Amino acid sequence: MSLKLKCFLAALSANIIWGFVAVPIRFVQHYEAEQILFCRIIISLIICCVFIAGFQRKQLLDDIQILASSSKSERKTLLILLLTSGVLITFNWYAFIYVINHVSLNSAAFAYMICPLITALSGFIILKEDINRQKIAGIMIALVSVLILATGSLHEVLWSIVTASFYAFYLIIQRVSKVFNKVNMLGLQLMIAFIVILPLYLNLGLSLPVDLNFWFDITIIAVLFTLIPLFLSLFALQGLPSSTVGIIIYINPVIAFAVAFLYFNEGINFIQAFAYLLLVFAVIIFNWKIISGTIRKLVAREVTDFE
Repeated sequence: MSLKLKCFLAALSANIIWGFVAVPIRFVQHYEAEQILFCRIIISLIICCVFIAGFQRKQLLDDIQILASSSKSERKTLLILLLTSGVLITFNWYAFIYVINHVSLNSAAFAYMICPLITALSGFIILKEDINRQKIAGIMIALVSVLILATGSLHEVLWSIVTASFYAFYLIIQRVSKVFNKVNMLGLQLMIAFIVILPLYLNLGLSLPVDLNFWFDITIIAVLFTLIPLFLSLFALQGLPSSTVGIIIYINPVIAFAVAFLYFNEGINFIQAFAYLLLVFAVIIFNWKIISGTIRKLVAREVTDFE
């Protein structure tokens, strides 16, 4: 299996997992968004640090050496990128939790429909990533779908745009800063997230919940819906442009919308269903080169095995 295919499957898996994140978050919706986020970061940070201390010590020393041997300007740039990425992912998590519990699941899904557009266009404009007519067609079809779904509440749309923007620019930064080990980078981002959210948490005077069910649910969110998909997403960026990873994010809102409709009984109409089908079509067109190449390889392998 090629690195590109592995990265594609990693990005796909990450967004399939994220599509179901509303389920555990809704179980703790009677807690404040700040409490949920703070505890999510604590659990994620502890697990990540234990893993790094047990299995990533050599890679951590290598990353420290890379940082130490860099020039002053390079070191400053790397530190700024790391700090910015930690801040962006923190606010993305906060906004997403707030939207799920206090706005609507459809708004959360809508955020991750806008996000790939911002990511793909930013990758093209800022990083000068390659974008052909086929990818442009996929983006345009996705844009039509977004415009169809944007005819609802302006309040919900604005929250969706804010949430999406945080994650889109987080992906752009991850694409640029590829010199560090991905697990170590994730640990540092979680540490930054903890530093960012701690003053807000203390200022609100919130206490740590004592309900064991809350902590069990938060642990599930931290491991299954934070660490695993984030690592998969960071791995995917090693072999795929951020524009492609951004477009694959569309799998996330399609699943999230299905969860909202089938599990939480949020309403749906014909126009919304049509718009989501357009999104699926856009994903296929944008990634057709990878998809068709994979199909050809699988068919060729089956023919070879048969002979």
